[in-house]
Amino acid sequence: MSTRSDTLFERFLAPVFRTFLINQDEMQQLYKSIDWEAASHRLSNPALTYPAYYKEQNFHGIQGGYLTIGAAVSYDPITRYALPPGENLVRQSLMDGIQTQPRRILDLGCGTGSSTLLLKQKFPKAEVIGLDLSPYMLVAAEQKAQKAGIEIQWRHNQAERTGFPDASFDLVTASLLFHETPVAIAKAILRESYRLLTVGGEVLILDGSQRSLRQAEWLTNIFEEPYIQDYAAGSVDAWMGAAGFGDVRTQDVWLLHQLTRGVKPLSQSVKFSTVEQPEIRDAAWAAG
Repeated sequence: MSTRSDTLFERFLAPVFRTFLINQDEMQQLYKSIDWEAASHRLSNPALTYPAYYKEQNFHGIQGGYLTIGAAVSYDPITRYALPPGENLVRQSLMDGIQTQPRRILDLGCGTGSSTLLLKQKFPKAEVIGLDLSPYMLVAAEQKAQKAGIEIQWRHNQAERTGFPDASFDLVTASLLFHETPVAIAKAILRESYRLLTVGGEVLILDGSQRSLRQAEWLTNIFEEPYIQDYAAGSVDAWMGAAGFGDVRTQDVWLLHQLTRGVKPLSQSVKFSTVEQPEIRDAAWAAG
């Protein structure tokens, strides 16, 4: 895993993580237990072109960002300690915020599938799909699901342009995604979520507290989060409202995080469709 040596995280905090918090043997075992290139090739979408905001940025000091095996191997060990008071408690807040009984669920920017697995465990009869831009993260997610004996579909695509048909999901979620995308992309993801949801369907966005992050610009320098300050300056509530969602509400999650929920209303005065050609849409749906 190639990391930038000039970031504050790499200079001061990374040695602490590596020495005292992260099980290096466990990471090496995961790295060696998978044929990453073969598995990522199997899960990759050959028609996908990586957007510049994702391909040309480093995240968390890792050269190449999430398009590397190292990012997939190290994500869970680091995230375990990066979500106070605990990753499971924070992710569980998303599960607790769901107010419907969805039959079809899409988890956007699913990463290594931590929230995706919780969704399937909460709704075992539902069809659950995890979607991410990194094939390596999807490989790690698939591995976790197989070990847990959980059946989940994994898709390699953009959260802002999924390729699924209109009104094809009852629940759309995204955990820890918006702070790692430009604001314009976060807004596009919400418009896509609106398009994908059935009437009465829910969207839930779990991420860092925008209010708290406005007071923590130092995080940008420490963890190399290229879009986090723009995210902090905005309002997920306002973005959801502009996308057409109703009953939009944000609640604090352990002070440092927030959960925003919206509902696709009965009166659909705003309609979005990013899949312009019916034959492409139908082919994508058949494949999905």
